[in-house]
Amino acid sequence: MIERQGEAIVLRVWPFQEADLLVSLFTREQGRVKGVARHAMRSRRRFGGALEPMTYVRATYAERPKQELMRLDAFEILSSPLSRPIDYARTAALQFVAEVVEEALPEQAPEDAVFRLVLAVLDQIQVGKVWLPVTYFSLWMSRLMGWMPELGHCVVCGLDLRGGTVWYSATSDGVTCADDRRGGSVALSAASAGEAVRIFRGTVGELAKEDWPKDRVADLRRFAVETLERHLERRLVSARALGRA
Repeated sequence: MIERQGEAIVLRVWPFQEADLLVSLFTREQGRVKGVARHAMRSRRRFGGALEPMTYVRATYAERPKQELMRLDAFEILSSPLSRPIDYARTAALQFVAEVVEEALPEQAPEDAVFRLVLAVLDQIQVGKVWLPVTYFSLWMSRLMGWMPELGHCVVCGLDLRGGTVWYSATSDGVTCADDRRGGSVALSAASAGEAVRIFRGTVGELAKEDWPKDRVADLRRFAVETLERHLERRLVSARALGRA
């Protein structure tokens, strides 16, 4: 049995057997893992409030030979989403980040860049300020997974699209010019494409100094979410919840 300790983010928790909990955990060193928190429903001594989704913890756990599930021994809270005010939009945004990480990453595949991205956006998802971090996370997650199309040129004819409107389809790779757009294509405005460039060049903390209401770059956020959904090959339940916020 290999004893481990390191930073982790709680993604999801399910009841498991009698008083145990099954926990999906995104660790910095091992990537996404699953483990069992024994007797966690009866005793809060070892875990306290650390099993809330999107809690950033220092986890102590053990890897057991020939078994997929880790043995979770203790969590120390480093940062909790419950330490700040919660409303519907913030709850949905936190669920969105958790769902994307859960669906996008294979088990036990370390992704330090994704881990740092999640920590950065978790710090910015606050009541009244969810739309920038959600957009930032969606775009960067697609880039880190290798799914983000190049927005500057038409994938069909090669036309330079920088400074102009681009068109994309939820079922096809790449973006196009107006002449080569596919059936069912949706426009991404020049202003929003320009904001995507800013997002890829700046930090979420720097950008958060500006005002980002829900209607700012709404088409860019839709594009980013649909890009994720196409490559995940499923609809994101939390994205629908965010749309109702």
